[in-house]
Amino acid sequence: MVIIPVVLSGGSGTRLWPLSRGEFPKQFHPLASERSLFQETLLRLRGLTAATAPMLICNDKHRFLATEQAHKIGVSLSAILLEPVGRNTAPAAACAALHSTAHHQSDSLLLLLPADHVIADVERFHQVVMQGAQAAMQGHLVTFGIVPDRPDSGFGYIQRGERWQEAGYFIRRFVEKPDTERAEQYLAAGDYYWNSGMFLFRADIYLAELERLAPGIVQHCRQAMAQARCDLDFLRLDSAAFSACPSDSIDCAVMEKSDHGLVLPLEVGWNDVGSWSALWQIGDHDAQGNVLHGDVVATDSNGCYLRAEHRLLATVGLHDHVVVETADAVIVAPRDRVQDIRHVVAALQTAGRNEPLHHRRVYRPWGFYEVIHTADRFQVKRIVVHVGASLSLQMHHHRAEHWVVVHGTAQVTRGQETLLLTEDQSAYIPTGVAHRLANPGKIPLELIEVQSGSYLGEDDIVRFEDSYGR
Repeated sequence: MVIIPVVLSGGSGTRLWPLSRGEFPKQFHPLASERSLFQETLLRLRGLTAATAPMLICNDKHRFLATEQAHKIGVSLSAILLEPVGRNTAPAAACAALHSTAHHQSDSLLLLLPADHVIADVERFHQVVMQGAQAAMQGHLVTFGIVPDRPDSGFGYIQRGERWQEAGYFIRRFVEKPDTERAEQYLAAGDYYWNSGMFLFRADIYLAELERLAPGIVQHCRQAMAQARCDLDFLRLDSAAFSACPSDSIDCAVMEKSDHGLVLPLEVGWNDVGSWSALWQIGDHDAQGNVLHGDVVATDSNGCYLRAEHRLLATVGLHDHVVVETADAVIVAPRDRVQDIRHVVAALQTAGRNEPLHHRRVYRPWGFYEVIHTADRFQVKRIVVHVGASLSLQMHHHRAEHWVVVHGTAQVTRGQETLLLTEDQSAYIPTGVAHRLANPGKIPLELIEVQSGSYLGEDDIVRFEDSYGR
């Protein structure tokens, strides 16, 4: 028996804005521990019997962020499949199954795990997964139902049917997120579980059921895999084929219609970290019931989640609220209204604003940059380049750049010149001149960049060479 963990990391986490952004979503933030949710998901797999190195399915724009975080905790990924667009979990699982059948035994088990969950009891999680593996080897499609401890209307539910051996139950039905009254009824009935979104099944059985129940998904995923291309350590799914694939969840496409479904109860201290109120629930509360992160002073305030990322956050007389401060945005909401933060994000997207997508600090495979100040015709950035890394050889049509080194050593390519700059030295890059910045030193390179010109957008880049395949 071989278990191939498949980590699904395609979500954007809009309900955790302003910390979670499109280019840096919630799974890559340290929200419940010192490590990110993505890193905790990878580490949770250590010690799981018969498990191989995990496979990752993620959005193309998160590829370097994910691989860097995996590298930092010493986890090797067996494969990294890049989705050009999000198409929900059923197509993602299909591509994972197709990759598995091509590179492993056809009856290998796929353990699909979202990248943004919290699980407190890892040992018990492993035990239930191994129980599920026995059922999956017999051809069942296994999902894990979280035993509810409250009537929560924020989750979908699974109603169990007849018992299957000792480990679990046949599935009677899936239920969409109920209102509070119905959630209370489900809790009282005792035969409903929260839908965790975690699955375990044989790759060949899943593909056969998907072929029977949603053949369009299989058709487009086969084409996307057949025309996929390798790029460094990544496998890029064909954009045209995958974009044409129907978008559907594993639940709706397969589990609700299949006779092979089983649900195994799971009590492991689980949380899907789907909102700021969820983080309040699992956080460490002070004597007033507040959860505090960062530089926070809470006066006559109780039942609040207060998070300061960049400056002092102070409250007076605030009750049952969420306040989250970042460098460029602050959200204030009643704790029972945090689900509506997605409407704020939608409004910002409609207005064409940058805040739903980027933080002021933007990560790149070579390091990161921070926008310090922007005004008419000029912009100031702080740039940090990792040891041994380099930016692409590029040119801009509408802006010139002035680089001042404040820490480390910079190797600057400017046209036909190559310059070596140390601290307090600078270089000017005129508009239209090909240039490149690299760090040949032993310490991180930090510099200040002043851009000037008629257009300062990030899309004013013509790349000639790039080490990262962009």
